[in-house]
Amino acid sequence: MAMKIRLARGGSKKRPHYAIVATDSRMPRDGRFLEKLGTYNPLLPKDSEERVKMDMERVQYWLGQGAQPTDRVARFLEAAGVKDKTERKNMKKAVPGKKAKERAEQKAAKAAAPAEE
Repeated sequence: MAMKIRLARGGSKKRPHYAIVATDSRMPRDGRFLEKLGTYNPLLPKDSEERVKMDMERVQYWLGQGAQPTDRVARFLEAAGVKDKTERKNMKKAVPGKKAKERAEQKAAKAAAPAEE
């Protein structure tokens, strides 16, 4: 059985609240799970201790059983010091495209032209 430690969404519209759960990867996101390991409330400030709560003993147990954390849960575990930080791919989403680069070059050229005169 392929085990995952992932988030299950709860809460109402525009007010998300997540449970950190251990589940079979074939189950639906908010469906059946084996054990609730903690909670995550993204509406709280980032420095709040109540934002992410996990039962580390049970998380360690499920990791020992071969459960794979999802990317978001892996980040929580890295912040808690349970898991080593991993190198992530930089997909270069923030790099501007060709047209934007051309516009920036033209704008820079216009700004430099009056300064030279």
